[in-house]
Amino acid sequence: MYEQPREVSIPAAVFDHLRAALAEAAGEGAGVSALHAAGFASGEAMYDLFDPSEHLQPAEVGTTAFWIRLGRFFDQRGWGALAPESPHPGVALLVSEDWAEADVPGQEHSTCAFTSGVLSYLLTRTAGTPVAVLETACRARGDTRCEFAFGSERTIHALYTQLVDGHSFSEALDRL
Repeated sequence: MYEQPREVSIPAAVFDHLRAALAEAAGEGAGVSALHAAGFASGEAMYDLFDPSEHLQPAEVGTTAFWIRLGRFFDQRGWGALAPESPHPGVALLVSEDWAEADVPGQEHSTCAFTSGVLSYLLTRTAGTPVAVLETACRARGDTRCEFAFGSERTIHALYTQLVDGHSFSEALDRL
């Protein structure tokens, strides 16, 4: 019999408290990095929550079924709904209009660093090669939805550089 890891339910506000405590203790940039690293490290435990019969491998179930299963996994646990989009040949998006980690309106920056780490682990494990994840839109900072761009480490780093240089997301994609 398959035994799933133990799960606990916590309010989404916990992410805001963790973010604030880490920023105060280590500085905002280091706090974001720590949350991302914690998310990536937690990704293994999240992956282990999938029932083996769910086959979280696109080659086994097909791409559409994979995204449905991944989205259902998070939605059923209160994280929010996720849907894929393909805005560029080297960059895809997972989007959510109700992502729990972003339930802290009025923020200056994106707030879903933990999620980005978790998604990076899950997609890396599924793909069998490193997959980087970068939140490019966030409801917490006033965007209509959270957007998690993902792709190769090199491509996502180049995207990040374009965004830091002041280009919009669509301009950054055009420059890749």
